[in-house]
Amino acid sequence: MGGLHMPIPWRSRMFPDRAAAGAALARELEGRTLASPLLVLALPRGGVPVAHEVARVLNAPLDVMLVRKVGMPGQPELAIGAVASGGIVVHEEGIEKDFPGLAESFDRIAAEERRELERRERVYRGGLAPLELKGKTVILVDDGLATGSTMLAAVRAARAGGAAAIVVAAPVASPQAAELVRAEADDVVILQTPAMLFAIGEWYEDFAQLEDDEVCRLLELHRRS
Repeated sequence: MGGLHMPIPWRSRMFPDRAAAGAALARELEGRTLASPLLVLALPRGGVPVAHEVARVLNAPLDVMLVRKVGMPGQPELAIGAVASGGIVVHEEGIEKDFPGLAESFDRIAAEERRELERRERVYRGGLAPLELKGKTVILVDDGLATGSTMLAAVRAARAGGAAAIVVAAPVASPQAAELVRAEADDVVILQTPAMLFAIGEWYEDFAQLEDDEVCRLLELHRRS
């Protein structure tokens, strides 16, 4: 769908931390023509510090897009759909047609994933109203894309939720992941696409694991601003 923007490579191999990566990503997004209203959605946990910087620079609201993959019974690595924030359910209808009776399994597995999603929503969103995506330019942000599968589910969820335009933004991604999401997003902004990407953490000097309380702190800081 949209183009893949790959700006001049970052001046060094690694980003100092997620906040610095987010600031660099925000500068790149500032140069784009993005239709209002904007909504920046982070994929927790690692995407939150990155998206926090993006939302701050773009003066846009920040929230989280929680996505849980619905896996094939017996082959959980194969996605047959996804559930996401806002009560969004995405079905891989082609797979369901090839496997009679899969719809019933989908409903059962989706219900299990929905319960986990709701738990995480309670932690990260604190009882806020469901996401409203209709008519908005949604910027989906993560700290990096290795396979791209989670981001692809987020793109499809945002599309199902009625987003007017979807921009995928990340500091680093494998070429394969970038191409995967480019096929369905309206625009993709990646700062680095190394030919060999084995782990996102290799591209950060500080890639400390985030805890739930830090994610909530960053979200609350933005909500109060």
